[in-house]
Amino acid sequence: MSATNEAVDILRVGPGTAMGGLMRQYWIPAAMSKELQADGAPMRLMLLGEKLIAFRDSAGRVGVMDHRCPHRCASLFLARNEDNGIRCIYHGWKFDVEGNCIDMPSVSPEQDFKDQVKAKVYPSVERAGLLWVYMGERKTPPPFPLIEAALLPEEELEISFIQRDCNWLQSLEGDIDTSHFGFLHVGSIEPHHLAPDNPLRHTVAQRAPAYHVSDAEWGTTYGAYREAPGGMTYWRMANFMFPFWTQVPQADFADNVDARAWVPLDDTHTMFIRLFRKNRAALPIIATDRDGKVIPGLEEPVNFQPDSTEWLGRFRPTGNERNDWELDRQVQRSGGVFSGISVIHMQDQAVTESMGELTDHSLEHLGPGDQMIARTRRRLQIAARGLAQDGTIPPGVDDSAIYLEARSGFFVSNSKDDWRGQYRQQLAAAVRPGLQALGEASAPDPVPSLTAVN
Repeated sequence: MSATNEAVDILRVGPGTAMGGLMRQYWIPAAMSKELQADGAPMRLMLLGEKLIAFRDSAGRVGVMDHRCPHRCASLFLARNEDNGIRCIYHGWKFDVEGNCIDMPSVSPEQDFKDQVKAKVYPSVERAGLLWVYMGERKTPPPFPLIEAALLPEEELEISFIQRDCNWLQSLEGDIDTSHFGFLHVGSIEPHHLAPDNPLRHTVAQRAPAYHVSDAEWGTTYGAYREAPGGMTYWRMANFMFPFWTQVPQADFADNVDARAWVPLDDTHTMFIRLFRKNRAALPIIATDRDGKVIPGLEEPVNFQPDSTEWLGRFRPTGNERNDWELDRQVQRSGGVFSGISVIHMQDQAVTESMGELTDHSLEHLGPGDQMIARTRRRLQIAARGLAQDGTIPPGVDDSAIYLEARSGFFVSNSKDDWRGQYRQQLAAAVRPGLQALGEASAPDPVPSLTAVN
């Protein structure tokens, strides 16, 4: 699959592209709500290759619009956010959060034509501590995606943003590539380093799992399995969900309420947005050795550069190509950390950014462990082309309830067969706080979302 022909359908996301058209069908998480303060400075927001600004007005409402003033195209990033509107500093024209021109002080009253001027605005809503933007052409936006983690109250979630300097798809594919975990993250760990009940023992004892992979209503899904003691089978199940969501098997299936978005800022920059439920009991077990100490290389906190007001100035880690992602060759040679890079997320960041800004897939040689990668690319390509050529609406846009059936995690069972049946059994027994939150939702909804499921 060449990055210059076939795969271009799913790599590039700007206006007028096939994948860009698909992405614009969905609600897109774009910023943390707390990044915007009432009457605070407008924020530059790059999204799907478009330069936007976001601001919160005096009444707390959020506006997301093209950064160019409709008058003479001066950037509204420079504007004054005041008195329930944003005022361009060039000639004083003022716009509300809906894009209406509400003041034209540089034009005499008898020549005023503000009723004929409107800024390009995208609908937005705030949910789960996030600002979501709809960039499509529908007058009435689609339902809000019923992804379980995104249904939880903000106080029950941990949310993190990290910018990655490469294409969105190569960023996302690290999440649906389960075999890399046994090398990149725990390549220096052996079973005897871990407590007997640590699920990682299965991963490091058998670094080449067997796979089941299939399409799913929400996108694609896999079940990776390994033999476990006593004739049991250790499963790791995970998902890709349209258009850019993943769920990874980093905790017990029964308790793993998690979703990860790989939002394209443009073709070569991605914002990783992670939502997960607080207090997941299984996670500390995985990340610790037999003495209860954190396994070297599995540290989680990412160190960040100071944010700037540049278009790509938010949530940038200190590790990057210019400093070799802070790789320590001595630690790598000693076997203390297989990759030589501390912090598990930065290990993924390094390998995906090292592929270049836009990977040339024609140079790859995919193997059996890449079945999920290949199927997901194909699923995306079919959906993007179907929308572009035939107007076929992609999965999850109008049928948002399909996401409620998606869950990832690990478990041990007595069978390596009927993997989808086992998935359904595990899901039926799992903790479902998102469903509880959905059932309790009673406030009026600004978009046809939570009430759209009967």
